[in-house]
Amino acid sequence: MSDKEAYKIIDVFAGPGGLGEGFSAFGYDTGKHPFKLTLSIEKDPSAYSTLLLRSFYRQFESDRIPQEYWYYVRGEIGKEELFNFYPRQAMAAVEEVKCIELGRSSHQKVRELINQRLGRSKKWVLVGGPPCQAYSFVGRSRMKSTDPDFENDKRHLLYREYLRIISDHKPPLFVMENVKGILSSQHSGKRIIEKILSDLRNPNSGLKGRNTILGYRLFSLVDNRPPEYCEPEDFVVEAEKYGIPQARHRVLILGVRKDINITPEILSKSKSVCVWQAISDLPKIRSTVSREPDTLERWRQILGTVTTRSWYLKGRQNGLQSTVDKIDEALTKVQKQKLFSGAEILNYRGDPKVYSTWYRHACEGIIMNHMGRSHIRGDLHRYLFASSFALANKRSVYLGDFPSSLLPAHSNVHESIIKNYFSDRFKVQIKEKPSTTITSHISKDGHYYIHYDPSQCRSLTVREAARLQTFPDNYKFEGKRTAQYHQVGNAVPPLLSMQIAEIVHDILKRIKI
Repeated sequence: MSDKEAYKIIDVFAGPGGLGEGFSAFGYDTGKHPFKLTLSIEKDPSAYSTLLLRSFYRQFESDRIPQEYWYYVRGEIGKEELFNFYPRQAMAAVEEVKCIELGRSSHQKVRELINQRLGRSKKWVLVGGPPCQAYSFVGRSRMKSTDPDFENDKRHLLYREYLRIISDHKPPLFVMENVKGILSSQHSGKRIIEKILSDLRNPNSGLKGRNTILGYRLFSLVDNRPPEYCEPEDFVVEAEKYGIPQARHRVLILGVRKDINITPEILSKSKSVCVWQAISDLPKIRSTVSREPDTLERWRQILGTVTTRSWYLKGRQNGLQSTVDKIDEALTKVQKQKLFSGAEILNYRGDPKVYSTWYRHACEGIIMNHMGRSHIRGDLHRYLFASSFALANKRSVYLGDFPSSLLPAHSNVHESIIKNYFSDRFKVQIKEKPSTTITSHISKDGHYYIHYDPSQCRSLTVREAARLQTFPDNYKFEGKRTAQYHQVGNAVPPLLSMQIAEIVHDILKRIKI
């Protein structure tokens, strides 16, 4: 399908491009691409850089990616030099991807930009979702304790920027995504989700000075009940039920313009995919040591000192026998394995246990963004214990499971144990289950994302998090490592987006405009 025939996608609040990637990749296994991502808008400079590079990548056939792209990935040339090799494709990427903060930039400027990119297209789709910090459970908890003006946070109302785009351009279809926390988030004493759904059904009613009649029916992607009977909870998609190796629960709303009398299909459930299937083929690496010299021998020595601790000896009487055994096994491996700490680029020809073609297509024998994080001595001991405990007990550890000598030196740690408040602050990803939700918090620390293998004793790498989000291995995340983690955590899983694209494609084919 040519670009002129393809259905255009406008992606706003795009993050690193998970939604857009899924739509763009739809049909990849047939060689046909019914969708064309024509505009991505994102305010974060690092995410914008990721989107720009990915747009450049998509200007080429997937089996004809130029060698210079891989030179750039390997750090052998810069982005400017890469773009100079292929000025036409670079210009197309620059036109497609814009670093704009919706809500601050001129509304007229954004409207003209979208009009220009849409041209005369009548069959197109708007996708995206407002920033989620003000809606997420963790975000609300943190901001309420630090920001007395939290209730007036403008991020509660950024969905209105999405609403304005709907009102201005009247897309036949839209897909809006947000965190599950939006269901309980309140603004001015009322559940904000009720207002959002009402405004999405009647976009002009939520905007001052707009009197034109424009209406949408809002469909659940997982429940086929009529839209007029949908409750807010019906819009929650539990990604692990649809082949995503992650228990990611998000609100996803499919809007269909009222003049289009078509009822969409819903997502088809598929077999569960576990963490081990998604990441076990990746190179085994170790964490590095923080706040002291890092060498393999120092790392081994630090882990080995766990055996001298009193809890280890008492473990056999305290019901920790199986955990102790797993630690023994891990320490034996630690002494035998010559692990390194990974790198931004590694030579690697892997074979994932699941989605092999999707993950490894056109990867040129490399893996990106696979570098171990640094951890202090105390956390290395805690990670060794936690991952060993998880292997032995098939569940993650709680603070109450830790021997007292391994508890972090926080003033509220004992209160957390007693009141069960954030008592799961060290969370191991269980190898036989989908992972827990990958969030932007992974950029701050790895405690919630401990690898299941105690002999590696570390948290997840950017690439492992990206695998759990179902990004292909040829997807390069730009910026510093913290920014890379942040992007991955804020994304929509592309393989879930691709399934949504199939539903949307079916509607567009049937629309007569």
